[in-house]
Amino acid sequence: MTYDSDAKTENSIQWGKLTALFAGILLFFIAYYSPAWPDAVDPMGKHFALSKEGKGALAVFLLASTWWVFEVVPIGVTSLAIGVLQVLFLIRPAGKAFKDFMDPSVLFIFGSIVIGLVFTKTGLTKRLAYKMLAIVGERTSMIYLGCFVVTAALAHIMAHTAVAATIYPLLVAIYGLYGEGNKPTKFGKGLFMGMAYVAGAGSIVTLLGAARGAVAIGFYKDIMQKDIGFFELSYYMLPIGWLMTFLLWGYFMVVAKPERATIPGLKDRAKALYKDLGGITRKEVLAASIVGLCILGLAVSAVLKAFIPGFNPPHKTALILVSTILFFITGILDIDDLEEIPWNIILLFAGAMSIGFCLWETGAAEWLAINWLAMFKESHWFVFVMSIAFFVMIMTNFIMNVAAIAISLPVALVIAPYLSVSGEVILFASLVTAGMPFLLLVGAAPNAIAYDSKQFTTAEFFLYGIPASIILMVVVGFAIYVLWPLMGMPITLG
Repeated sequence: MTYDSDAKTENSIQWGKLTALFAGILLFFIAYYSPAWPDAVDPMGKHFALSKEGKGALAVFLLASTWWVFEVVPIGVTSLAIGVLQVLFLIRPAGKAFKDFMDPSVLFIFGSIVIGLVFTKTGLTKRLAYKMLAIVGERTSMIYLGCFVVTAALAHIMAHTAVAATIYPLLVAIYGLYGEGNKPTKFGKGLFMGMAYVAGAGSIVTLLGAARGAVAIGFYKDIMQKDIGFFELSYYMLPIGWLMTFLLWGYFMVVAKPERATIPGLKDRAKALYKDLGGITRKEVLAASIVGLCILGLAVSAVLKAFIPGFNPPHKTALILVSTILFFITGILDIDDLEEIPWNIILLFAGAMSIGFCLWETGAAEWLAINWLAMFKESHWFVFVMSIAFFVMIMTNFIMNVAAIAISLPVALVIAPYLSVSGEVILFASLVTAGMPFLLLVGAAPNAIAYDSKQFTTAEFFLYGIPASIILMVVVGFAIYVLWPLMGMPITLG
């Protein structure tokens, strides 16, 4: 009877995947071969035609989104399809479509994952995990909270991708003590998905958490002829980042409430396991020193760039890959360790970069942004600002958050004066939602890193992300209408 039940479930899953597979292909051909789509028209009356290549980019976008959500093939294979379709249907040449697969951002994710691998191999992960469990105790709710607070705090001072890669093995060690092996549980879903969500929440607080902040401020300065300082950004973002962190903790305590309220004896067991590790080894010290110097280099570069006009620091990818090289030079890692890299995750982001640049270079992204924002050009200022935040939130789930900012912010800042809306509120609202893509794995590297735990499917991640995204929009609305005006942010002009 059990066999028949399992077979029926497996057949149902296979039919579901086949349906999604052909649905993605159908959407692609409908979009690609459909007649020309109407021009987008901005508030100044300027027309933006959607080229054949742009329509092709949207077709690839529809197919990839469908396949990613329903995981009809491994997520990395869907990414390969993105490059292949661009070339076969003459949307972009191979030199561009596949070059994006080795974009610096993809290599940054690679370097971050290597750091996480080193923490696991040297034993630093277990040492940190046992020490943390000895502090937070045996209540699973406090384990959630402790992991979320540490993740959010670290994302203030280092890139959230590196934070996720560092915290991930620590969570694996903690989950190992839950007593369910690798079996998916509600506690596992909340622990890993929560880490990904909170990494985004913490990253919005400073310019060190992600590149999106510096890019957005650059656009704002060029268009509005006004600069936003390092501490000014943190002043407005700090309460939002931490409010979201605690709200997400409450959210996961509801939708992914751990099966057990406590893990009896966990605190004593963690202390005993920590003692069994013995003294800190030379490799642990060496690994911690290399990672510490890498983080320091990234932080110092970001701070100097923020405070010294014209300062051009080394790219963050070069800095983080220095640590990768040093791990192999010092013997902490060897050639066999490369087999432990989750290449499925690397390919996922390679494809995400390719479709992001494809939408950008073909003009499809700009066409989408203008069509969306033009619908709200005569609406109430609050509705207009919320529409921008919503558009950025949706787009950043599909393409790079930097690209989502780049396509929407310039258009929004041009429309804003007609509605007597200040540029600051548009900038900050966009940055909040750009930092927290809760729907798709491709929205942010921490999402994909968490997926490697095998505690949830892409469809589950999407479904859990819908209420979380609603919470995010409510918080943004609260910030725009209540909190930021109280803090002194200009909301409307005049």
